[in-house]
Amino acid sequence: MLIALIAHDKQDALQVRKDNRDAHLAYIEATGVVNQAGPLLDDAGEMAGSLVILDVTDMAAAQDWADNDPYAKAGLFESVSLTAWKRVIGG
Repeated sequence: MLIALIAHDKQDALQVRKDNRDAHLAYIEATGVVNQAGPLLDDAGEMAGSLVILDVTDMAAAQDWADNDPYAKAGLFESVSLTAWKRVIGG
């Protein structure tokens, strides 16, 4: 099941993102459920959120992944949504 995780950073939290980026990337590698991912950008081209496509068994697994992401644990996000997603084009 593909789940789109869309997270928006708290305002002025770029340093929190940078400080936790290595742990976040290691988490992605270790868990093995990320199909695609990348940062959302603000008008200045700075990282301001995340788009992560998870390939998991169910929504509960997606929520567990989201809750344990080092970015979430660091309090980076203002909001996080999880939505079932169907790939139609690409990859």
